Amino acid sequence: MSQITTLTVLNYKGFSNKFWALSMMQFGHNYMKSVKGLSFYKLMGSGKDHFNPFPDWSVYSVLQVWESEDAAQTFFETHKLSKVYQSHADKMQVYYLESIQARGLWNAKNPFESTVNAKEMEPDSEIAVITRASIKTKMLLKFWKYVPESQKPLENAKGLIYTKGFGELPFVEMATFSVWKDLESLQAYAYQSREHIKAIQKTRELDWYSEELFSRFRIQKKVTLKGH
Repeated sequence: MSQITTLTVLNYKGFSNKFWALSMMQFGHNYMKSVKGLSFYKLMGSGKDHFNPFPDWSVYSVLQVWESEDAAQTFFETHKLSKVYQSHADKMQVYYLESIQARGLWNAKNPFESTVNAKEMEPDSEIAVITRASIKTKMLLKFWKYVPESQKPLENAKGLIYTKGFGELPFVEMATFSVWKDLESLQAYAYQSREHIKAIQKTRELDWYSEELFSRFRIQKKVTLKGH
């Protein structure tokens, strides 16, 4: 058995469903206690497009790290929490992710075990990136002033398929999820974009994170449980 990670993106319509989704940021933890084969999870809301820190009440995500793919599939096929998510969501998509590399910490540990060698992957394998950070309180204002400028080059990056800002706690605990056509596209953005390199340098210079993590994954598959 080898570890696998799932990132579930949930889209909601209508006030009652959006309110229910918001409430699950608190009450969803009770359901997670009965999930077998789960080693790590996060319930996250999202920000508006272009990494706006203000909430997008229509989109939420659930990050789960599993002991095996079988454990993940059992959860999505049979567990009450999966069924209740499907009953409220307008669209529910699950990305199955195999870790290539992860650097840093999330709540004082690195939850992702590398299971894929990048050199052995097919060149056209789609890649997912998850980043997360805890922003120092004294740096919050300066950080969010800079975010729009730092994210502009990402919007037009070649090979970018999808990107969204997520978070456990608005303004303070933030994460990003992005999907890329292939590893080459991601590396071109990471190492050749002047704006991205500048943003990394500024991060090191100002030291505005108390904790951060950067991770890359091969997308094994994407499953739509509800919606289109």
